[in-house]
Amino acid sequence: MAAKEAKNVTGKVKRKGRRAPAPTGGSGRPVEPPPMAKLGNKAYLKELATLQLELIKLQEWIRSQGLKVVVLFEGRDAAGKGGTIKRITESLNPRICRVVALGTPTEREKSQWYFQRYVAQLPAAGEMVIFDRSWYNRAGVEHVMGFCTDEEYREFLRSVPEFEAMLLRSGILLVKYWFSVSDEEQERRFQERIANPTKRWKLSPMDLEARAKWVEYSKAKDEMFLHTDTEQAPWYVVVSDDKRRARLNVIWHLLGLISYEDLTPEPLVLPPRQPDTGYVRPPLAEQTFIPNVY
Repeated sequence: MAAKEAKNVTGKVKRKGRRAPAPTGGSGRPVEPPPMAKLGNKAYLKELATLQLELIKLQEWIRSQGLKVVVLFEGRDAAGKGGTIKRITESLNPRICRVVALGTPTEREKSQWYFQRYVAQLPAAGEMVIFDRSWYNRAGVEHVMGFCTDEEYREFLRSVPEFEAMLLRSGILLVKYWFSVSDEEQERRFQERIANPTKRWKLSPMDLEARAKWVEYSKAKDEMFLHTDTEQAPWYVVVSDDKRRARLNVIWHLLGLISYEDLTPEPLVLPPRQPDTGYVRPPLAEQTFIPNVY
């Protein structure tokens, strides 16, 4: 497998492997990587299969070691969050790795401590929870669209570093991804969803209104990073104009954040079927079958 980054639950990262460090442009922090050619489907599927096998190993390590992992997926609409989550989870056990995508809060939830409904979804030992959007709704859509007061917004920005520090001290490994998509690529994906009936459900009136507030969302994201991109809980930015590369890069990066061992069990031996000792199957006419349409 490609080079890995080992990270323990205290949040300290130790880099291993042969890959060169990301360029910093003299600022001391990585800069956005240059654009690359679109990745072909054959190469993409080959790499995806390899990485998904590693995800299964990671899953078993999380279960056996009682780790508690939280992964946040945030970013622009149509930036590729859902597709990446699907590729991460499609080969995993939903009892160990589950996705949380909360809807609009109820009136009761609105009266609670803001983080309360998210705390209820945090993992127990041996679980990984992926948030498809998270408590950062307050710094994005709620702030830009006026769904919270300015006081609530400012209190959120003050509280998040403390809240996330509590999660880390409790033993939770917190990973935060921000999916960055260009204006042109987002528009192309929106037009594709409009034209495709099987994808049209992904596009809501709120998405269209958010599109009209592109600059406001950019400012909100910058302000959010200013307050919440901390050393203990940094944001990892995903350049997602190429969905295939973005998916592979996220999976590779996630695998590198947790040092794990291969606990793949030995192949099982299938026992012989119980011998027939006179069992008589009920008449087929007494059962209701679905039609063989295909």
